[in-house]
Amino acid sequence: MRKGTVTITGLVLLSFILSIYFYPHVPEQMATHWNSQGEVDGYMSKLWGLFFMPLLITGIVIMFLVIPKIDPKKENIAKFRKCYDGFIVILILFMVAVHLQTLLWNTGIRISPNVVLPTGIGLLFYYIGILTENTERNWFIGIRIPWTLSSDRVWKRTNRLGGKLFKIAGIVAIFGAFFPELAIYFILVPVIFVAGFTVVYSYVEYQKELKENERE
Repeated sequence: MRKGTVTITGLVLLSFILSIYFYPHVPEQMATHWNSQGEVDGYMSKLWGLFFMPLLITGIVIMFLVIPKIDPKKENIAKFRKCYDGFIVILILFMVAVHLQTLLWNTGIRISPNVVLPTGIGLLFYYIGILTENTERNWFIGIRIPWTLSSDRVWKRTNRLGGKLFKIAGIVAIFGAFFPELAIYFILVPVIFVAGFTVVYSYVEYQKELKENERE
């Protein structure tokens, strides 16, 4: 097995082990959702509260491990597979951290999700930036819109720029941990800007390429 696959499998098992360990210590109705102000606004039964996240993690891992095998351009994914595996590890670490925060909250250790989420999402965004900068054209990973999928040049330029912007968005999101009541804005505003800007940028670059090809 690949080293990355072994690490990912270990994290999946850890999520189940945490649930089993905390089983005797959590209430029958578990707090599982918080609003933007960090207040509980959703509950699940004990069984679902403990095992929904591990099952979700398992499904996501299976999906991400299958993608490199079914992508029509899987040879391109192989070129940045190390970064891809690293992204899966970071994503699952983040989900396990969220799971642990939920478990601890239900045992009386009240760590605010408005601290955990901005920090975790910020780190995840930053690594998405690293992944995006290193992607080659494919159908599943990176900034995939009509103009990037139609041109290697537009793909590279858009994803390299988008990667840098995602890193900045990650740093901004982390600052949200210092302003818990505004954390949601530190997360959403930068990523919406990155999404909108890269769409416009890729379109402009594609139009430039068309004009250059016409001249030739």
